[in-house]
Amino acid sequence: MSRVGKLPIALPAGVTVTVSAQNVVTVKGPKGELHQAIDSDITVEQEEGNLVVKRPSEQKRHKALHGLYRALINNMVVGVTTGYKVEQELVGVGYRATNTGNTLDLVLGYSHHYVFELPTEIKVTTTAEKGKNPTIILESIDKQLIGQVAAKIRSLRAPEPYKGKGIKFVGEILRRKAGKSASKK
Repeated sequence: MSRVGKLPIALPAGVTVTVSAQNVVTVKGPKGELHQAIDSDITVEQEEGNLVVKRPSEQKRHKALHGLYRALINNMVVGVTTGYKVEQELVGVGYRATNTGNTLDLVLGYSHHYVFELPTEIKVTTTAEKGKNPTIILESIDKQLIGQVAAKIRSLRAPEPYKGKGIKFVGEILRRKAGKSASKK
């Protein structure tokens, strides 16, 4: 049996889950509402304040979907109760980040600015303190969307292995290379 799929999902107070006839799971909580379409073979049942995801057979496909949909529904429950937060920092001389509403303006050492329009579901803030790297803070209830946006922002200037310049996640450990002088002799 799927180790992920068989775990029950605990529902905190204030969270309601409904499953429509078209197999769309809707999770409502204090921070918002999320929807996820699930496969018609997988069933979601509410038992004693917990959510249980069940599969009809031991087929390989059903086992894979069992764990997948359990993880997706759990991410939705966590999202509507506590939300998700991603912090990225810009490492490099002259790198800057500013925002106006949901528009992010990045200066990354190129000849032009990157103006990045974020989805309305994501809240963005930027900080620039003297002596520290500028940071971008993304907050949302949708884990999948916030991860995708953070990856897109990072891809604009991925950290390079020699000096570490670029956009990196806060707390990320980069693998560094020594450079030319280390290879002589």
